[in-house]
Amino acid sequence: MALGLSLAQEIFSMFLMIAVGYIIVKTGRFQSSDSKVLSNLIVYIFSPCVVLDSFQIELTEDKIKGLVLAFVVSVVVHIVMIMGTKCLDRIFHFNGIEKASIIYTNSGYLIIPLVGAVLGKEWVFYTTAFILVQTILMWTHCNSLISGKAEKDYMEILLNPNIIAMVIGVILFVLEIRLPSVVRSCVANFGNMISPASMLVIGMVIGNVDLGWVFTQKRPYLICFIRLIFYPLFAVAAFGLLGRTGIHADAEYILMVVLLATAAPAAAMVTQLAQIHEKDVKYASVINVMSVIFCIITMPAMVMVYELFY
Repeated sequence: MALGLSLAQEIFSMFLMIAVGYIIVKTGRFQSSDSKVLSNLIVYIFSPCVVLDSFQIELTEDKIKGLVLAFVVSVVVHIVMIMGTKCLDRIFHFNGIEKASIIYTNSGYLIIPLVGAVLGKEWVFYTTAFILVQTILMWTHCNSLISGKAEKDYMEILLNPNIIAMVIGVILFVLEIRLPSVVRSCVANFGNMISPASMLVIGMVIGNVDLGWVFTQKRPYLICFIRLIFYPLFAVAAFGLLGRTGIHADAEYILMVVLLATAAPAAAMVTQLAQIHEKDVKYASVINVMSVIFCIITMPAMVMVYELFY
C-alpha cells in the first residue's frame, strides 16, 4: 500500500510538470512544435544516459537472473497483449491505431523516471528488458499495424539510441568496467533530466488539443479501459502468483517494474508513427492524451492491488 501511495504522489508530481508544459503552450510562450527539440534530447541523450548508468552496477548472479526474468516476462506480456487484442478485435473491430495504442505503452518516457523515483535508480536496470522487447516490436509489428503493410525496419531497431546504450551497458556490465567518476557524473546528471523533460514534452504536445473535445469522444474510453485496466489486472494476478513461487529473491520488485510498464498509458510513438504514415494523427493524440490523464489514477491503483495480492 505504501508503494502505491508513493507512486500516486510521484505521478501527481509528474502531472504538475505536464501541466506546466500545457500552460506554457496555452499562454503562447512556446508552440507545441517546440517540444520536438526536447523530444530529441530525451531520445538521443537523456534516455540513453539513464540506460547506460543503470548498468553501472556490480555483476552478480542475482542481477543476471533478475534481468532474464524481466525479459522473459516482458516477452510473455507482449505475446498475451498481441493475441488478446486479436481476440477482442473480433468483437470491437479495432483499427490499426487502436490496436497499437492498446498493445504498446509509454514505457520509456514515463516508466524510466517513475521507477527511478519510486523504487530507486538501481531498479531502472530492469526496465531495459521491457524497453528492448517493445522497441523491437515497435518498429516491426506496431509499424505494420499502423501502416497496414508488413514492414520490418531492422535498421531503425539497430540504430535506436536506447538499444545502442543497452549494448554498451551490457558490455560494460559483463566486463565489469566502470566509467571514470567524471564521465559517470556527467551521464548521471543527463539522466536526471529525463523526468521533467519527458513530462514537459507530454504537456506541450497536448497544449494545442481541446481537452473538452477530447472527453466527448466515446471510442477512446474503451481503448483506455483495455490499455489501463483490463490488461494490467491480468498482469497483477499473474505476477502475484508468479512471485509467490520464489522464482527470484527480488521477484516482487522486478515484476512490479514490468507491471508499471504494462500499466502505462498508450505509447507516444503511436502518434508519431501515425504522422509518418499519414493516418489519423488527431485520433491517435486523443487516445494518448486520455490515457495519460487517466493513468494518474489507474497506475497507483494497479500497484496497490498488486501489493495486496502479492
